[in-house]
Amino acid sequence: MARREDNRRNRPEEKDELIKKLVAVNRVTKVVKGGRHMRFSALVVVGDGNGRVGMGCGKAGEVPEAIEKATAEAKRKMALVKLVGTTIPHKVIGKFGRGNVLMLPADEGTGVIAGGPVRAVMEAAGIKNIRTKSYGTNNPYNCIRATIEGLKELRTAEDVAKLRGKTVEEIL
Repeated sequence: MARREDNRRNRPEEKDELIKKLVAVNRVTKVVKGGRHMRFSALVVVGDGNGRVGMGCGKAGEVPEAIEKATAEAKRKMALVKLVGTTIPHKVIGKFGRGNVLMLPADEGTGVIAGGPVRAVMEAAGIKNIRTKSYGTNNPYNCIRATIEGLKELRTAEDVAKLRGKTVEEIL
């Protein structure tokens, strides 16, 4: 029986220009008959810095493996975010579980005013000027999911005008 060559070794190295942010690593313990079984879970945010962002979770016996799995999932789950320059087009509230994230557009030079997990999403998405406030829970998973759900709801004036069959000037 001939041994097949591993395709992964022969593939050229991927040169993706993605921004990867590790948000959280947790040690998870499962108690079994023989003792405690330790594993790690990782929460990662990935974005292209130009309006696409995704999040992923991965579990493995070692931290680097968990981060790799989470990054792969985040790449698969990337969503498009509508931007106006370096900020968002309008105020939006993202909700997931008990987590609520209020996102407000900001003027040029304001910067990213956001807490830990929300800041990671904004930087990965390429949003440079925004104000945010997180309500409800401080669980990083729920905060990130709420942020991404809110960012998915954004619409530009062009999108709204096209939906209503009007011009942008009529909408504004």
